[in-house]
Amino acid sequence: MSGFLGSTVGKKYLMGISGLIWAGFVLAHMAGNLLIFVSHDAYNSYGHALTSGNIIYVAEAVLVLALLTHIYTAVSLTIHNRGAKQQAYAAPAKGAKKVSLASRTMAAQGALVLVFIILHIITFKYGVYYETTVNGVVMRDLAKLMAEVFQSPAYVGWYVVCLILLGFHLSHGVGSSFQSLGLMEGTYRQLWKKLSCAYAAIVALGFIAQPLYLFFFAH
Repeated sequence: MSGFLGSTVGKKYLMGISGLIWAGFVLAHMAGNLLIFVSHDAYNSYGHALTSGNIIYVAEAVLVLALLTHIYTAVSLTIHNRGAKQQAYAAPAKGAKKVSLASRTMAAQGALVLVFIILHIITFKYGVYYETTVNGVVMRDLAKLMAEVFQSPAYVGWYVVCLILLGFHLSHGVGSSFQSLGLMEGTYRQLWKKLSCAYAAIVALGFIAQPLYLFFFAH
């Protein structure tokens, strides 16, 4: 990778764009999953509609490319920033220049979120295949699989912890993405930060509500 996209600024742009692609996906995924509160048939119909056409392959290709781009640029920028800081600072920054805990742990957060994504795909996309019929259409019974998986206290605990971590990652990451794209300048900077935090809270709480509901109330 050379030229603008190979520069630090270019990598920040790529990281920001790829991050926002995933931010949009997780919001849409969370909203779709809320159909479990409507009925199992509604949730299964939603899942079937997403996977029954060829568009799913295009969407998956875009998400994989965005994820790989995000990982590559994150690692590259982290290595670059650590090298620059070791040369520039003899003591840790204080006051306004002090880096937040969320910012300092973004790499660790990202690594754990990646592990969560992989295990999540293995559990649900490639998990046990149940069938059901909704309005005369035979489809995969994802609602049954989800209800079954979320009867495990260990899995529910793991899921909740990972979604809280994802919330922290998004709260800082979405704001950083907007900043990398030059959209957090001027008087609206604090507003963008608040919107990023609100978005992250909505996504995390929306996802967490599903396993808690299935574990405690759906038997």
